[in-house]
Amino acid sequence: MTRIIADISVSLDGFVTGPDPGPGQGLGVDGEALHTWAFSGDPDERRLLREATDRSGAVVLGRRLFDLVDGPDGWDDGTGYGAGEVGKPAFVVVTSAPPQTVRLRALDWTFVTTGLPDAVAAARARALDASARRGKDLDVVLMGGGATIAGALAAGLVDTLTLHLAPVVLGSGTPLFTGAGGPPRALTQRAVTVTPHATHLTYDLEVVH
Repeated sequence: MTRIIADISVSLDGFVTGPDPGPGQGLGVDGEALHTWAFSGDPDERRLLREATDRSGAVVLGRRLFDLVDGPDGWDDGTGYGAGEVGKPAFVVVTSAPPQTVRLRALDWTFVTTGLPDAVAAARARALDASARRGKDLDVVLMGGGATIAGALAAGLVDTLTLHLAPVVLGSGTPLFTGAGGPPRALTQRAVTVTPHATHLTYDLEVVH
């Protein structure tokens, strides 16, 4: 079964970037500490990253995050999706208008201009196609940014929430939970894994009626 998984690193005080994120500093001031686990050589952290990449049939991201990863200081062969792990799923970008040019042309990009639910639906279709080709269930991964994941949570589009809780207090930045509304959720804890640079938490989400 294809699930919709929101997967993001977050500080102890609930921020997914540090202060003042922007071009050349996509994670904000000191925000790189959120992703130390993803670039470490620790075998358990590499395994978690590899497993997450391997299950990805399609990935959804917002336009601001796309502009960062496709920008001149963005992804390359060593810092792309999965931080160097094998796996190049389809990418679906939520945007008001497609970009005029794309630097990372080797990746499979789809630009959806009709809103987040349509982007998730497009990603689900791509993940189902990939599942059929590979003969295994693959998921849709919402990788961010924070506003995209918060919007998906508020809209009830998320089946599973995976948080990589970094041992850092940023003080300010982009909050994950913005009080954007939506129906109440019941969270069922499915996994807790402690590694040297993060605590990895997985929850299944269910709307409370």
